Amino acid sequence: MPALGADMEAGTIVEWLVKPGDAVKRGDIIAVVDTEKATIEVEVFQSGIIESIAVPAGQKVPIGTVLALIKAEGEVAVPKEAAPKLEAPPEVLRAPSPPKAPVVTPAQAPPAVPPSAPAARLRVSPLAIRVASELGVNLAAVSGTGPQGAITRADVERAAKARAEGVAAARPAAPPTEAAKPAASRPAIAPADRQAAMRKVIAAAMAHSKREIPHYYLGTQIDMSRAMAWLQAENLKRPITGRLLYSVALLKAVALAIREVPEMNGFWLDGAFKPSDAIHVGVAISLRQGGLIAPAIHDVDKQSLDDIMVNLRDLVKRVRAGVLRSSEIADATITVTSLGEQGVETVFGIIYPPQVALVGFGKVVERPWAAGGMVGARPTVMATLAADHRASDGHRGGLFLAAIDRILQEPEKL
Repeated sequence: MPALGADMEAGTIVEWLVKPGDAVKRGDIIAVVDTEKATIEVEVFQSGIIESIAVPAGQKVPIGTVLALIKAEGEVAVPKEAAPKLEAPPEVLRAPSPPKAPVVTPAQAPPAVPPSAPAARLRVSPLAIRVASELGVNLAAVSGTGPQGAITRADVERAAKARAEGVAAARPAAPPTEAAKPAASRPAIAPADRQAAMRKVIAAAMAHSKREIPHYYLGTQIDMSRAMAWLQAENLKRPITGRLLYSVALLKAVALAIREVPEMNGFWLDGAFKPSDAIHVGVAISLRQGGLIAPAIHDVDKQSLDDIMVNLRDLVKRVRAGVLRSSEIADATITVTSLGEQGVETVFGIIYPPQVALVGFGKVVERPWAAGGMVGARPTVMATLAADHRASDGHRGGLFLAAIDRILQEPEKL
């Protein structure tokens, strides 16, 4: 079970997308895992053959638990009698059995629930969402057979087939497991429940961060007049759908500044700073049901502004739809947060462990600005840095903010 963020302690296997004997290659999605924050598509990082699956769908296990064994390409299969027995560790977390549904007489029966209500409460795997979109299936009319009533890819495909045949979708014959019980007898995961759980894990992670990481904070006002003028002129040449947001310039500037001050990019692990060669910028995105998640855009320093814009739009869209990959959650080497759209001028963030730095940007506002003996109004933005004093100091942090400022003064080079 991968650690999909510092605030994750366990995850539930929603759906396996492979079976023993299947060939997989690096980057393939092999499973869907549900965490307190989101439902994540888990990627495989080694090519080979799925030899065995240790944790069945529906089971909740701590991070680090062996989920499956993969036989690497060219590797000799381990004889069954010599293979280690894959058992869930004693600390495996199992979801409590739901209480039995009370018997309701016709006189006591509650009013009928509109068809759209269950869909708002049942879980849907990211892959099922994508398949439903491709096949034109209304998820509100699909019965989920996954853990806790989750709608899986197979459920969507079954519904599409039944629609094509002109008959109602029926559940496959199955033992009377919790997942196969009628929706009325399964515990539905309401949005309020997920939000409460999310707030709990966020609170735990932030409390840990402030308790364990010796934060220091720096801030500087950046003149955005050149960057904004360049963006305005550049966007006039583009169709509306291809225009750039100023936030992509901020992301690229942060990534380029890291090249000059690499102490801001990496992780504090096992009592030491471990720098990262890759620059994967985590972008804090608010969720519709509340809370934040900060998935990464990979190799931002190597991308053009157009590529960053495309990837940013795609990331926001998939975050809101609940379709993320494990690498996007786990790979961020530094995080950028901006509350400018909410009218905030200054944001002092909390570092997301095991990262060692977080950059915050407020909204662009016009302020008096003195330059060359003249005073005028210029668009400015407050940039702040929250950094881990174990990995860097105020001098290096100041150089980092100065590098961001200097880079934004030459927007045509971004």
